[in-house]
Amino acid sequence: MELRQTKDMQTVRDALRNLRELSRAEARTMPPLFYTSTDFHLLEREELFRKEWICLGHIGEIPSPGDYFTTELVGEQILVSRDANGQVNVLSNVCRHRGNLVAEGKGNRRSFVCSYHAWTYDLDGTLKTAPLMNSVKGFARSECNLPQFQSEVWNSFIFVNLDGGADPLAPQLTTLDGILHNYHNEQRNLLHTDQAVWNTNWKNLNENFMEGYHLFATHPKTLQPMTPTELCRKVPGEKRWTAYRSYYHPEFPPRGPFHEDMTEDEQRNTVLFNVFPCFVAAIAANYTLYFCLRPAHVEKVAIRWGIAGFKTDPADPGVISYVELCNAFNSEDRVKLETLQMAQNTRHYSSGPLAPDDLEGTIWDFLQYMAKKLTSNSRD
Repeated sequence: MELRQTKDMQTVRDALRNLRELSRAEARTMPPLFYTSTDFHLLEREELFRKEWICLGHIGEIPSPGDYFTTELVGEQILVSRDANGQVNVLSNVCRHRGNLVAEGKGNRRSFVCSYHAWTYDLDGTLKTAPLMNSVKGFARSECNLPQFQSEVWNSFIFVNLDGGADPLAPQLTTLDGILHNYHNEQRNLLHTDQAVWNTNWKNLNENFMEGYHLFATHPKTLQPMTPTELCRKVPGEKRWTAYRSYYHPEFPPRGPFHEDMTEDEQRNTVLFNVFPCFVAAIAANYTLYFCLRPAHVEKVAIRWGIAGFKTDPADPGVISYVELCNAFNSEDRVKLETLQMAQNTRHYSSGPLAPDDLEGTIWDFLQYMAKKLTSNSRD
């Protein structure tokens, strides 16, 4: 899809090009159109959300054969299933007959049946039955399977690449894997999931999750006493990701249970990372909090988020307490980000300086990624 180059789109792309010429010492924020322009939002949908690796959810949502969930990404209806062989499939959730939905919500099925004309598909998308179609000249069941998208499971998270042209994801995250290894996210059980839509641009939430500068002001009672702003430490990132460590206050009690591989330093901090463009997660000593972000509108972000940990019972008091904590600081962030979106519809703000590297260096990494992806024709 070729997009018409508009004045707003050109203004934002010019601002991104200018950022590429700045040093880290000169790092600045983007102008409001970066978060409010409908035309630039359409460019992101085509160049990022169709061409990059986008996280859809956690492997714990489909632990058994027949398990599935549905979701949406830039207009594509998606069906994520685990087939009889245990394979994870990311399929088009659109019937090959007249284009209705094949499945809705989540659950467990032996097959997927379109409720419009009862075309039936196997868990891997293979067409099994098409009532009364055998007499149709030229009908070939093998040509009517559900399209399967390119997908990968990395660190228990399910990623999709809609256009099928992206390089494999895992090799691009090898260094990040090393940083996360001793936390053993792959051994953690999914304990809580939820969905929401916030009235803010997806990049606002993406950036907010990845900086510790706002903790003391936005979360004075929920997060600042535990992970104070002044103890945030940036991790050197790479072209596909950025990260920082949020260290715990020395007087804050240990956050076990700890995996036996964890060092004393790892027991005292949470690693927060962003796999570009829009997957953010915080892996603490005991729990993992993750957000899969999707653009619902230029000023709305769809969120599929969850919590994983070494415990097995979602009703465990410790799990319930952590979910309540997450709901509390999520609510605090939502209020600030929705007012931020309102404020960004202004003509009287252009750009401001970013805070030091330990506090907002991750935002600079993200903006540099955006500049590279949206001001050139390269997929690198």
